[in-house]
Amino acid sequence: MDIQSIQRALLARGYDLGKAGADGIWGRASIAAAKAFQKASKLEVDGVVGEKTLAALGLSTAAAPASPPPVWIELARTKMGLSETRNNAELKAFLKSDGNTLGDPAKLPWCGDFVETCVALTLPDEHMVANPYYALNWLKFGRELKEPAVGAVLVFKRTGGGHVGFYVGERKDAYRVLGGNQGNSVSETWVLKSRCAGIRWPETAPLPTAGRVASAAAGAVSTNEA
Repeated sequence: MDIQSIQRALLARGYDLGKAGADGIWGRASIAAAKAFQKASKLEVDGVVGEKTLAALGLSTAAAPASPPPVWIELARTKMGLSETRNNAELKAFLKSDGNTLGDPAKLPWCGDFVETCVALTLPDEHMVANPYYALNWLKFGRELKEPAVGAVLVFKRTGGGHVGFYVGERKDAYRVLGGNQGNSVSETWVLKSRCAGIRWPETAPLPTAGRVASAAAGAVSTNEA
């Protein structure tokens, strides 16, 4: 069952999804609407649309997923290509849209700001780390995973600091990372596995049911994300 169908069903029942409406992104407004519907329907109130909630909405449960997709990754993908210089105003507006921001991405390292914004907008109940703009602080985020899965937060060390982004795949020597401040934009890049200091997963999201993903994406290994 696709997200837009669920959103349209909630809208048809009078639940507010904000200005975006049925945009296909399971964000803060959609979660709030789902919780309100679940409460009114005397279901478990968790904002996760499983079989019981689908049935109450009058939607097919045949294709109900075992766990919801990593919605923060879906949101992150919609920002692919945004540049800190060419798209400065749009990028600044997005990084500020969760109510917090580091500042001008053209002047400051913003990988942590990007991860924070994607997580905060899609998982409103998630506890954020102190000073999420310092990449290595993400080692204290959520819970640890022993192996990566799509959407996992990968924390990397580098000379003078660190880097943080989302796991989207891997090859033998490197992880494929979707993140901000990579080539001065939101992009995917390869980062050596040997630099990875931690793999984290949000506390308020169900644990992933799928594991590692092999990627055939081309490109050189990043040595100094900027």
